[in-house]
Amino acid sequence: MKKTFKYRIESNNNTVQAAVKVVDLCRILYNLCLEQRIFAWKHYQKSLSKFEQIRQLVGLKKVFPEFSDVPSQSLQDVIDRLDKAYESFFRRVKNGETPSFPRFKGYDRYHSFTLKQAGWNINGKYLSINKIGKFKTRFSRPIEGDIKTVSIAKNCSGKWFVCFSCDNVPDRPLPKTGKEIAIDVGCESFLTDSDGSKIENPRFLNKSAAALVKLQQSLSGKVKGSNNRKKAKLLLSKTYEKIKNQRRDFHFKTANQLVKNNDKIYIEKLNVWKTFRKLNRSMRDAAWFNFFDILRFKAAEAGKEVLEVLAKGTSQICSGCGAEVPKALSVREHSCPHCGLVIDRDYNAALNILRLGQSLCPA
Repeated sequence: MKKTFKYRIESNNNTVQAAVKVVDLCRILYNLCLEQRIFAWKHYQKSLSKFEQIRQLVGLKKVFPEFSDVPSQSLQDVIDRLDKAYESFFRRVKNGETPSFPRFKGYDRYHSFTLKQAGWNINGKYLSINKIGKFKTRFSRPIEGDIKTVSIAKNCSGKWFVCFSCDNVPDRPLPKTGKEIAIDVGCESFLTDSDGSKIENPRFLNKSAAALVKLQQSLSGKVKGSNNRKKAKLLLSKTYEKIKNQRRDFHFKTANQLVKNNDKIYIEKLNVWKTFRKLNRSMRDAAWFNFFDILRFKAAEAGKEVLEVLAKGTSQICSGCGAEVPKALSVREHSCPHCGLVIDRDYNAALNILRLGQSLCPA
């Protein structure tokens, strides 16, 4: 299986500045290639392929020698990123979704560069990058499998990381339990399972709302371009980073517990955020899509299964008799006038998801 190993890296000021320069040159190349594609289509109705643009890199280095300081594989990866952005745009257009045309990258919207089989070397706890320098790496766990790509990235709070994308990573199967479960996610509680258990929503963003307001007010009061504004922006970024790390840690712990205790996990198929606009903030704080991605990965690694079912109407249908019982979102209890079943709304939905999931996997 494929897996990415992420580690914190540190270095001296000269190496860090060289890495910053490479990231910025990659951003400039991305914008140049995007502009070239737009110009070619607007004036000549011609679509440029990534291979055509890659072949032009040799001439680009002759005209702009500064690009020679960037590893060749990193420059090729920049064009590959742009090509993937175009592929995503056309896929959305084809599927009738809201398209998002590739946009130019500002200074704060491009943070990494990637190497493949060459241009880097690991010696003990040090990672050496050609034309950049040496980074001290905090190897918190061993790298497994075959390394395919190495990405160097800087986050919004100024920390640097390296990501090793690996193939042929061995699975870590867990003992079979013979159990299966369905979960219904929500904003009141993070999830409710078909056994009737609930996991409360930690609401990390909501708990930090007051601190974020103060930091945002402080940032807005600083003069643009000043050092004080940069410091205020860094403090705000660190607060958001802490929220993100707390949420991700919670997702991993919850997913690990579900995978450890069950062989099959049935989840609802979520499509878009637009269903409940008033709840968007709470939904994004819960980050169900990220949680489901982690759950699928942990299940695949452990040799377990995660199956999606269409969840439309699972809150409105009685799990006891199958009758439709319409109710507003504010009504948190399911009370069936037909069979007399009275249970928690989310528990009722979880039972329906379990029934639908089992119908997809007949014994």
